Amino acid sequence: MSALKGNVMFGQSGGPSAVINSSAAGVFTEALKSDAMKNVYGAQHGIVGILHEDFIDIRKESPDEIARLRGTPASILGSCRYKLEDADKNPADYERLLEVFKKYDIRYFFYNGGNDSMDTCDKVSKYLQRAGYECRVVGVPKTIDNDLAVTDHTPGYGSAAKFVATTAMEVYLDSRVYDRGMVIVLEVMGRHAGWLTAATALASAKGFGPELIYLPEMPFHVDQMLNDVERLYTRSQNVMIAVSEGVRTPDGKIIPESIGTVEVDAFGHKQMGGTASVLAGRIGQELGCKVRGIELSLLQRSASHIASGIDIDEAFLAGQEAVRAALAGKTDVMVGFERPASGPYKTGIRLIPLEQVANLEKMVPRAWINEAGNHVLNPFIEYALPLIQGEPQQDKEDSLPRFARFKKIQAGNRDI
Repeated sequence: MSALKGNVMFGQSGGPSAVINSSAAGVFTEALKSDAMKNVYGAQHGIVGILHEDFIDIRKESPDEIARLRGTPASILGSCRYKLEDADKNPADYERLLEVFKKYDIRYFFYNGGNDSMDTCDKVSKYLQRAGYECRVVGVPKTIDNDLAVTDHTPGYGSAAKFVATTAMEVYLDSRVYDRGMVIVLEVMGRHAGWLTAATALASAKGFGPELIYLPEMPFHVDQMLNDVERLYTRSQNVMIAVSEGVRTPDGKIIPESIGTVEVDAFGHKQMGGTASVLAGRIGQELGCKVRGIELSLLQRSASHIASGIDIDEAFLAGQEAVRAALAGKTDVMVGFERPASGPYKTGIRLIPLEQVANLEKMVPRAWINEAGNHVLNPFIEYALPLIQGEPQQDKEDSLPRFARFKKIQAGNRDI
């Protein structure tokens, strides 16, 4: 297939992570090497930046600063949670995107994000095809939740899992120094899938982690949780619980809904947070013991100081492979990962049709959760442990991280 010549647009979307910028570095370095890709643009705040012609010229950024993206957390270009409606229902956004793509001769579009972002990617790809505009669209996976379908795992998860497991170990030791016992309720991110909360089991496997782990894959019974805690507390006077923010009661309510209402975002997702506080209050009231509720919140997303080396490398590779796939003529796909069925862990790449991942979620297998539904089993440990290996790659300045500093020179005619 002859090379498609034109310009590149790259955007980041959804929640940030410790390694999403490593994927950006992969896209940028690979695209800047290509003769077919003349200009490389970075959309500010994802799809919103394209709609408003708010994007920067990556060729004007220092190669050293682009390289530093591998050790820089969060989203260097900014993010968004903007939902594209179906083109048949609301074509205005799509018409505007096509207008911008034509104006700047965008022939390659790479979008970095999770489930909702892959939905956006898929919608844009199919609209451009129907409009007869040749543009190769490739999704670059990202989510600390690890819930993208089909792919074995996603960049961002290994680093977040490493942070969560390490923090659980440290809190475990901290909470057991006094002569009076304590119950710790550690709230970990995970709306529908419990992959990140399950990572606390890596701490338990080392002898310094939670005795109880509750995931949203299982109905959450408050009374049963109280019985579990009381049984363990009576025995040792110390209990650590790890709970996903999205655990739901049998009637489908998240825990904070038991004391009030919660807000909903543009995608119809309930705003998370507050589970640890509610459960800690209930445990203290029922058992009369000292309790601490700890919500890891944003800390678990962008902890680049303890990022997984494997995760950094795979995130960078995902960006590179997205560009290589597009140059080879692939479109309407997402870069995914696979691993050997047996033997040592080894990174494998596969291209997955976007429609197979858009808006779909991968759950922790029931076979990896114990029968009581309050901990995980060894197959999960074997799955997750390889993903947290290796150390972060960061420059330091006065013993603090030296994050990438972009000049962000405007390329589009910003219209906000």
